[in-house]
Amino acid sequence: MIPLHDENETIRTPIVTFVLIGLNVAVWFFVQGAGSDPTLAASVCNLGLIPGELTLQAKPGDGFLLDAQRGLACLTDPGRAPEHIFTSMFLHSSWAHIIGNMWFLWLFGNNIEDSMGRGRFVAFYLLSGVGAALAQVFSDPGSIIPMVGASGAISGVMGAYILLFPRVRVFNLVPLGFFITTLALPAWVMLGYWMLLQLLGGFTSQGGGGVAFWAHAGGFIVGLAIVKLFVQPQYLEQHRRHHWRPKHQGRRRDRWN
Repeated sequence: MIPLHDENETIRTPIVTFVLIGLNVAVWFFVQGAGSDPTLAASVCNLGLIPGELTLQAKPGDGFLLDAQRGLACLTDPGRAPEHIFTSMFLHSSWAHIIGNMWFLWLFGNNIEDSMGRGRFVAFYLLSGVGAALAQVFSDPGSIIPMVGASGAISGVMGAYILLFPRVRVFNLVPLGFFITTLALPAWVMLGYWMLLQLLGGFTSQGGGGVAFWAHAGGFIVGLAIVKLFVQPQYLEQHRRHHWRPKHQGRRRDRWN
């Protein structure tokens, strides 16, 4: 399923969401060379989060091969990693990676920002990202595989969304063999299904790179746990009234939560 849009309108312009998307895109082009090697590999190695560096379980010079054809490898430098918890949140590994992440951030982030306010949303987003990174580190503390991507922080946003707007409908694109259809699902169904996939992936994956399932699951759980500390009740109530306002006379009002 690919989410297309939801029925959750915003009141305030989601400036922070725009800025976060802009920062990620700028880093992709100007720091990561829009995915071209060796710039991409250097950014992942030098700014990505390597669990073994953070936990000091990696040995100096341990290497993870990024590209066998080009002989590109990350060499660990234990003790260098704390700041990489944050820098890794703004790095991506491919065009599909950044496009997918930025789409999810836009789709779900604008409503969470609308319910928290801008400053609180920044803090919430970064804390979710930190929690996601630490969950991935805890799952494999000796790993020398670099971790990059905004998806951990965005998972926190999705965790907040499922708690604040569980019954808002999300329209999804569903490929069925040669046919493609759309399916409207309550947010709790769509996001609950997504979370189930992350847990299954985490328990069945064998490591070796790819998707950081435990970062996704960890970010989602952190978002669920801390959202009430950051949401502003008056903003949430304004959001509720705005969403329930009829579009025109006689139209049935949408369900909000």
